[in-house]
Amino acid sequence: MEVLFYHLTESTLEEALPPLVEKSLERGWRVGIQTASEERRDALDGRLWTYSDDAFLPHGIDSEPYAAEQPVLLTTSEANVNMATIRFFVEGAEPGSLRGYERAVFIFDGHDLAQVDAARQQWKAMKAAGHAVTYWQQGPNRRWQKKA
Repeated sequence: MEVLFYHLTESTLEEALPPLVEKSLERGWRVGIQTASEERRDALDGRLWTYSDDAFLPHGIDSEPYAAEQPVLLTTSEANVNMATIRFFVEGAEPGSLRGYERAVFIFDGHDLAQVDAARQQWKAMKAAGHAVTYWQQGPNRRWQKKA
């Protein structure tokens, strides 16, 4: 399984996540987004509804009815309720089993030392588990650059 680490240096999670989710849906993937707190989950829920005037990301949160049917599901749980193909882990959310996913993506804020430390630990764990791991960092133009 492919594991990607996205290091935010030029934008916020709220700015960077929607385009990544859009690309995942364009590939026909179901998406899971795991946060470490309900507050962050709910804030991202609001952001995905309003991030663009000319785009729409169909999604729901794990505490709502029909969570299993959502193409994009925001959750604080390790469970893969909507049978996602790709799982995003944000704000240091800890993954459970990655079995069943094609791709896992860890997004962390380079200005938050706790998130950077968590990402380092997750990187080591993913490498030790034998996953194909790559590291991407934002350049000054906010475009992703592969660093490792």
